[in-house]
Amino acid sequence: MRAVLRAMLRGQMRPLLLQGLALSVLVLAMGAALLGLSGWFITATAAAGMAGAGLIFDVFRPSAGIRFLAIGRTAARYGERLLTHDAVLRGVAALRLRLLAAQTRAPFEALTRLRAGESLNRLGADVEALDGVLLRLLIPGLAAITVLAGAFGMLWWLVDLRIAASVTGCFTLGALLVGALVARRAARASRGLEDATQDYRREMVDLLRTRRERALQGTLADSRARLGRLDHERRQRAARLDRIERTSGAALALVAAAAPAAAIWLGGAAALGGGLSPALAAIGVFVALALAEAVAPLRRGLGDYGRIAQAARRVAPVLRPALPQPSGQTTIPAGAALSLDTVTLRRGPDRAPVLDRVSMTLTPGERVALAGASGSGKSTLLMLAAGVLTPTEGAIRLGDLPLDILPPEALRRAITLVPQRAALVQGSVAENLRLAAPEASDAELYAALEATQLAAVIHTRGGLQTRLGPRGAGLSGGEARRLVLARAVLRRPAFLLLDEPTEGLDAPTAQATLTGLAQALPQTAMLIAAHRHAEMAFADRVLRVMPNGHLAATQSPELLEIP
Repeated sequence: MRAVLRAMLRGQMRPLLLQGLALSVLVLAMGAALLGLSGWFITATAAAGMAGAGLIFDVFRPSAGIRFLAIGRTAARYGERLLTHDAVLRGVAALRLRLLAAQTRAPFEALTRLRAGESLNRLGADVEALDGVLLRLLIPGLAAITVLAGAFGMLWWLVDLRIAASVTGCFTLGALLVGALVARRAARASRGLEDATQDYRREMVDLLRTRRERALQGTLADSRARLGRLDHERRQRAARLDRIERTSGAALALVAAAAPAAAIWLGGAAALGGGLSPALAAIGVFVALALAEAVAPLRRGLGDYGRIAQAARRVAPVLRPALPQPSGQTTIPAGAALSLDTVTLRRGPDRAPVLDRVSMTLTPGERVALAGASGSGKSTLLMLAAGVLTPTEGAIRLGDLPLDILPPEALRRAITLVPQRAALVQGSVAENLRLAAPEASDAELYAALEATQLAAVIHTRGGLQTRLGPRGAGLSGGEARRLVLARAVLRRPAFLLLDEPTEGLDAPTAQATLTGLAQALPQTAMLIAAHRHAEMAFADRVLRVMPNGHLAATQSPELLEIP
């Protein structure tokens, strides 16, 4: 929880704690002062009238004070809402960005298993819950403690120590007792409701996404029934949490009734004994009524605490500062080769190696194809060479520099990996291309499209401003593949790693695309996970990934049998 608080308060300390909290305290204090002054005024006026002194009783200054407190409390409440909610929204936005950035820094294997919709849904729910850390826990709690302490001092000074202790003691002990009795039950119910809500959301999203397939398979009715059961469970858990909240609200109402009752009893006894005037005794009663506002947020806070704590436990590890990157050399020497030296990769300590003692060197301008059956480890070898996977044994170097000491920026400038799945975003063709080169001109964008045999297609569809749907919808699989290759061309890397780059292309287009890549990037070394003879024929040499994880040289692509 502390890590979450630090992240949300970063840059918002002044508007949130120094201004928002001060106004929250002012609102509660002015409310207590308003009722206390009103009670004293009413009682003192009645007493003066009964004593026959009504004509000389000063009603103007108390009336002015009441008006000032009423108007000032309204203005303070408006300012408090404005400042605290603005600061909280800014803190939540900053937290959301940090969490998204942390997800992009996750290990590559974790990212490949990531379900973007589910992850974003979980992230959104956690951030939505965490705004309650400030709005329903921190600020109301600190404001209540401050106002109760101030009320104790003022009642002791103006009224009586026993009345001050009884009023503030009732609220303090009552709030602590209610929290101790209800907090655990409320936390369990809140966590259960959050889990049920997430299960319901996931099932709803999956059903909407795959409704056609389920209808064709005849499982749509079963899916709807399961969604109904999840919704019923969610409603049951919400009703359980609501009962707990109403129970805590009733307990707090009893506390709020006990404090004025104690003030009436002690104040009445003191007034009858002549030790205190009825007007001063009334101050204690009316202040006790006003202080109920200070503990009222406890009900909502108890109801949300389980959800907030659960979200904080998931978010806190992500917010821990990353280990500092090695301050390695940022400039890679020109003409450096990419080499793998007896590299071994295992998925687990007791599992057979995916790649076993692999050694190879890729020199500038060279084109090397990796052949082998599906699942033999070609894509894994590309990921190792790109530095997104770390070998279990051995070393991978760029020139004389190990990849693991290179800053990520320098590594990404030198090596570009194009995986099998085309990664496109909703927007224009130009926006997708400029993800790789933000400053590229339209002529440079068209040159990259020309290299991948896509310029004519894009031109006939409206040019660079042609809009694409989510994940590049609007292009065929082969066209999307070539658009991703054009984006790689714009980076002009020293090493280009391609995973089945001509998948989905006919033979003439595949050959023309590979030729265009070679012409556009004459000095770039290419390592290709090949599945087609055109890709192997394009290479200067072919290496075969064997079923046992070893790497073997092949003299001629025609001798390879590709499944």
